[in-house]
Amino acid sequence: MKEIYFAGGCFWGTEHFFSGVDGVESAVSGYAQGRPDFVGRPSYEQVYTDTTGFAETVKVSYRPETVSLKLLAELFFDIIDPLSLNRQGHDIGTRYRTGVYYDDPADLPVLQEVYSAVEARLGQPLEVELEALRVFFEAEDRHQKYLDKNPDGYCHLPLRTFKYLRLYQDVAALLGDEPDSVARMAETAALIYERMKFFWVGFYIVRGSELVLGPFQGPPACLRIAYGRGVCGTAWKEARTVVVPDVEAFPGHIACSSLSRSEIVVPVLAGAEGICAVLDIDSTIPSAFDSTDALWLGKICALL
Repeated sequence: MKEIYFAGGCFWGTEHFFSGVDGVESAVSGYAQGRPDFVGRPSYEQVYTDTTGFAETVKVSYRPETVSLKLLAELFFDIIDPLSLNRQGHDIGTRYRTGVYYDDPADLPVLQEVYSAVEARLGQPLEVELEALRVFFEAEDRHQKYLDKNPDGYCHLPLRTFKYLRLYQDVAALLGDEPDSVARMAETAALIYERMKFFWVGFYIVRGSELVLGPFQGPPACLRIAYGRGVCGTAWKEARTVVVPDVEAFPGHIACSSLSRSEIVVPVLAGAEGICAVLDIDSTIPSAFDSTDALWLGKICALL
């Protein structure tokens, strides 16, 4: 068993998130990295004053044979704003600063690798501490498993983040080492459709200058879409995820169903070959998709 410590804003949501990661034995809310001159165990009320130097932190105990430190760190960066100083969501103060604290020096190179990759992707220095753990105190019992005890309680993370985490892990497990790309797409479309209850979920596969309908779940859809046409063709041409709050307002939208109100399309990359397909998802609800959907659906497409 190994431990790593994540300060990701309010510890209620961070603890709940890491409790759902396969291979994590426990996630415990607490306070880390207080002022050197602070004596004794801090209370929540003391930490809340922002005078103690402590950050709300979650101690994650995990089985390295099941989940790697690299994956845990990557998931951590998926749930924080790494460019925000002393603020996550609506929570403001030094107690809500972000950081990763390690107690094994051998973990540092792995964490530095993840930090460098995130910094390169964002093109800006990160506002995320990376330090050896100095001190950690468990928080009061009322803060442990807070969202399990209070399902409607406050959380700075979008609630569907927890659904996407479970979906992402289940897709990875079910795909395994299956080599057939169509089988992988079929399984993925079925899981997303079943878990997220979207109106239409499917893949369009690149065939020459067109996208051809692949495995999908939902009502009948367009068989072929030309390069650059509609939302799917645009995502292919521009090699980026396209989120459409209102399909009627999207220039050149191809209406496969009058019930579709909003849409997200995510490219699927095949290494040096470039984009090999796109994942297309429709909802009957306007503005159903945002950056959270784009992040997690992009991670799922990366599994393909």
